[in-house]
Amino acid sequence: MARAEITAQPSAEPVLKADPGDPATSRGAWMALAAALLGWMFDGAEMGIFSLVGGKAMEALMPGVAKGERDMWFNIIMASFLVGAATGGVLFGWLGDRIGRVRAMTLSVLTYALFTGLCGFAGEAWQIGVLRFIASLGMGGEWSLGVALVMEVWPNRSRAFMAGLIGAAANVGYLLVGCVGLVLLTWLESVRGGMLAVGVSEQAAESLVGFSGWRLMMILGTLPALLTFFIRMFVPESKKWEQERERGSTGHWATQDLLGVLVGLAGPALIITLWAWPVSNPSTLWTAVQITGTIVGLAIATVGYTYPVIRFFQRQAAASGLQNWKPTLGRMLLAACLSGVALLGTWGTTQQAPTWANDLSEVEFKAQQARLSPAEAVQLVKPMAKEHTLIWLSVGAIVGTILAAFAGDWFGRRPAYFLLCCLSMLSVWMLFLGNNQFGPGLLWWAFIAGTCTASFYGWLPLYLPELFHTNVRATGQGFSFNYGRILAAVGVLQLGNLLKVMTDDVQLGTITLEHGRPWACPLIPLIPVVRMFVISFAP
Repeated sequence: MARAEITAQPSAEPVLKADPGDPATSRGAWMALAAALLGWMFDGAEMGIFSLVGGKAMEALMPGVAKGERDMWFNIIMASFLVGAATGGVLFGWLGDRIGRVRAMTLSVLTYALFTGLCGFAGEAWQIGVLRFIASLGMGGEWSLGVALVMEVWPNRSRAFMAGLIGAAANVGYLLVGCVGLVLLTWLESVRGGMLAVGVSEQAAESLVGFSGWRLMMILGTLPALLTFFIRMFVPESKKWEQERERGSTGHWATQDLLGVLVGLAGPALIITLWAWPVSNPSTLWTAVQITGTIVGLAIATVGYTYPVIRFFQRQAAASGLQNWKPTLGRMLLAACLSGVALLGTWGTTQQAPTWANDLSEVEFKAQQARLSPAEAVQLVKPMAKEHTLIWLSVGAIVGTILAAFAGDWFGRRPAYFLLCCLSMLSVWMLFLGNNQFGPGLLWWAFIAGTCTASFYGWLPLYLPELFHTNVRATGQGFSFNYGRILAAVGVLQLGNLLKVMTDDVQLGTITLEHGRPWACPLIPLIPVVRMFVISFAP
């Protein structure tokens, strides 16, 4: 085996291009792209569903429970989802490098579709947490497998366009969720009547449509399961992966190495437990325990998740007589930092915008009702702030991911990343600090912030595949992208703690930072300063 295959240099591989004269090859390339784009689209939809209906789900499953405790459970479920996606990125990435991209992708889509749908039948908050965790295993795997497949099937000259489509597809899923949410809210009574007409009991119908139809939204998540049949029937396997299998380089993966992933999972579990544990009067000692536990948890996750890869490299090196695999492991850790800070910034800022917009509209709606007579107040229609904000964020994200991928080609990978960090920071500040009421201005800045903060999801699919060789590409970029979700999970939990602390407005000259999310979320964009430092070390 050549040295370049161990160090995972992009130039080590020949450029395989679809032969325009071969209908089978051309059709297979298009089928692979279609399957991956649909997979990412539904992946984004699955992520967006709970962001939209999770609050109502907690109200339905925890009646009589204080809002603070419901919010805590919401954050725990979100953090568990992110940890599951990180685990799935490693697990299904390993599977894709061992048994092939297409078969592993089929299993990943089936996993996230079925278990998202089962959330609609949950009777307790903890049940949703468990189901969302299992579903997120498939979501994390879908990203790494789809990127590996598309980048191996399509020629290098199409890479920027393909990367932009990858990032845009997931955000089309977010847009789809927002649109379905608007339609479903409008037609809930009609849906309820239709159920009663076909013999569904009144209790069951009320359970399905109650609390803004959150159960129906989750059940609709089973639709991507149909995609698995499409994948198996029409999508060919990556020729590059098949070449690696014929050369025997995929045989260095061992099932027992996955025990390392299970051990690694204990790290995020420790972090979530420490930060979510109810403590009425936290002391300085308890805070020190939480910080120390977080560092230990991240170390456990890093060792456990990289263990299968290290063992693969060791077996590969023993078979070839070469030992130069450590640079590839270094690239994985470096890329994980680039991805992790981007994910943390997104989940801590724009993911909070729909809920924040909904809170603003609630205040305005109640104020308008107070100014009207009782008869007029009844006729007042409440704006669907959460759904509209999610839609404008998603439209901006679709634009941003495509532009970011091309920016990586136009300006170079590192300068483009640096520029995206600056724009992301400025746009979030303008969104949260420049708006204090729901309206067209807020939606406009939601579009801009969505464009800038989500742009990294167009840049990452362009850059990460270039860092790894075929025989470790799915695992390498799966770890790199999804490990960042553990950092994002920590951020989600910390945001909840920040919201508890930041209960007073803060005056900075002529700028008033209102308590809650407008105070906390603008702090998160300071993280890109770290990204600007890290990118200087990237190849």
